[in-house]
Amino acid sequence: MEGRREEPADPGDTQMDLTGKVALVTGAAQGIGRSFTEALLRHGAKVALVDLNRSIGEDCKKALDEEFGAANSLFITCNVGSEEQLKCAFKKTMDFFGSLDIVCNNAGINNENKWEQTITVNLTSVIRGTYIALEYMSRENGGKGGVIVNISSLAGLFPAAHGPVYTATKHGVVGFTRAIAATSKILGYGVRINTICPAFVDTPLLNSINHEEIMGKYYVFKDAVEKLIQHYGILEPSLIVQGLMKILQEKELNGAVMKITKSQGIHFEVYETTLVQPEVK
Repeated sequence: MEGRREEPADPGDTQMDLTGKVALVTGAAQGIGRSFTEALLRHGAKVALVDLNRSIGEDCKKALDEEFGAANSLFITCNVGSEEQLKCAFKKTMDFFGSLDIVCNNAGINNENKWEQTITVNLTSVIRGTYIALEYMSRENGGKGGVIVNISSLAGLFPAAHGPVYTATKHGVVGFTRAIAATSKILGYGVRINTICPAFVDTPLLNSINHEEIMGKYYVFKDAVEKLIQHYGILEPSLIVQGLMKILQEKELNGAVMKITKSQGIHFEVYETTLVQPEVK
């Protein structure tokens, strides 16, 4: 798409040195979330791993401890769809590490058969996770600022016939993130908020299309989706990590919609028009 990229908001942050920073990552025990966690630890950050799967989470934590030391990470069992559990995860992170600088709302599912659950995990928890993060990080609340990264999908920009509800949730993540990023700039939260929209990624989520109990009537698209995957290719989580690091380290990125594909790598959605935002006096 041709057009002018929106002028990024500047929350006044300098380029982020991750040494000693504290991050919270949802869906952290496997897939993209685990790759995020490993990269953050490798760059000197401390990380709270938030995940529903206790056994996989504990195994992940054990492996990370061997490489990075037990004091640098914390595993928290949490159903992100539960308001109480998600708030508790943030509080445990603050109690353990004493601060919070980075939040990656990464947890997601693909279940067209149980579409209400898909909305709860993919969209509601991202909105709630962003709001809880702002409670701790926003300068409006006495926080010191930070970065929030919400994980969407290319299905957040284009319709996926095999997953209408999945598509709706990911569109919602993009729209919410762009709007709340503008809010952060206007009201001086000091928090940069961006979204990443990857194509097909080599994670357990990708296998969901092979299960009729998950896809419901959209299971009929199974072969068509497999052809799409073959055509567009499968991304390694390491490329999504590169996208995360770019967002964390480039202060001008706020409200950005990062796309990651096999053919074009890391690039950004370009929007033709920018709405005039309200002024707050």
